Amino acid sequence: MKSLTRGHLKAGLGSVRGAKIRNFWTMLGVIIGVTSVITIVSIGEGVKQQISGQVHRMGKDLISIQPAQLNTGSGESKVSLLSGLNIAGSLSAKDVNVVNNARGVDYSAPLSAVGGIAKGDKSYNQGLVMGTTGSLPSLLNQSLRYGGFFNDQDEGRYVAVLGAQASKGLFDNDIPLGNTFTFRGQTFIVRGVFNEFNVTPLSEQTDFNNAIFIPYDVSQTLSNDTAPTYQILARPTDPKNTSQVVATLKTQLAKARGGNNDFSVLAQNQNLIGSNEVVDLLTRLIAGVAAISLLVGGIGIMNVMLVSVAERMHEIGIRKAVGATNSQILSQFVIEASVLSLSGGLIGIALSFLIELLLRAFTDLQPVITWQVVVVATGVSLLVGIVFGSVPALKAARKPPIEALRSE
Repeated sequence: MKSLTRGHLKAGLGSVRGAKIRNFWTMLGVIIGVTSVITIVSIGEGVKQQISGQVHRMGKDLISIQPAQLNTGSGESKVSLLSGLNIAGSLSAKDVNVVNNARGVDYSAPLSAVGGIAKGDKSYNQGLVMGTTGSLPSLLNQSLRYGGFFNDQDEGRYVAVLGAQASKGLFDNDIPLGNTFTFRGQTFIVRGVFNEFNVTPLSEQTDFNNAIFIPYDVSQTLSNDTAPTYQILARPTDPKNTSQVVATLKTQLAKARGGNNDFSVLAQNQNLIGSNEVVDLLTRLIAGVAAISLLVGGIGIMNVMLVSVAERMHEIGIRKAVGATNSQILSQFVIEASVLSLSGGLIGIALSFLIELLLRAFTDLQPVITWQVVVVATGVSLLVGIVFGSVPALKAARKPPIEALRSE
């Protein structure tokens, strides 16, 4: 039996090598399907790990307060930390004071957005001008490359700290400390430049690399107190009491807002769960669409095997005439179809690793190919060959020897 199986494997490999061009086009559907599914799943896994890394870098005790409450079916708020400015409504100066003075809060920082064009050596309108306080670098666990961040003594002063890309967009020199730019008719002095922020692809996080940071009170003065405060970040005095502080903030903010709960208060672990759910859903959806290629590839294999059976009908008749059983004929063609499909799967896996390397080298994506997805992809490609190879194999096995010998 083992010798027969080895013989069928050799025959299958010989069949694949014998008609390289035709078999390549036959395997193409499987190759595309396996490559697409592995690549998409690996990108999703990579994004999840990048989000998780960002959460751990900022600290699990970081609390985010945002306007508007987004509810899921479970009733839990799901809003991504440091999300973009697409959330309805805004927070007020009263909310900022409530958070800053709440029991259990060590320090906090609001984030407001002011529209306009900044003009240094060059005009810059590709980022945000954000009002905040001196606690922001500590809350984000982000260091500065040059200079320092403004502090409480800088209230009312026209000073600014730049993100790495905003620095390049405003000035021609690499170290713009002490340089000035104008914004809304006022002249600002550059106090510092942040190190590059790690931005997670496919997330709603604001890219602070493009941001210009100014004191919060200055942002309100420039906008006549109309600059929307779209987020407040806070850190509890004791990380162990994060959940208790979140509950306290919810209660006090609701009281300050007249009983309205049109806001969300989330700790980092809640943001991580919400972000991972979104990434998982998106990954499953796209991977499901990509998996259709495997179905197309299986149909292609079945068609080619049907042609192969028709071409080799005389061979089948001779084998049956010398004593080959139906099960032996069946296993021969199933194994050939499996070899064809598995070869496509292995090529697809190899291409997936190549694509992963290219994405890591030329994009911000950091895909992660796990051994589980490789094993599943290998098994699915083998299953496709078995399932779609069974129809032509049964046709070959059930052919009467006399009719088979008459075929030319």
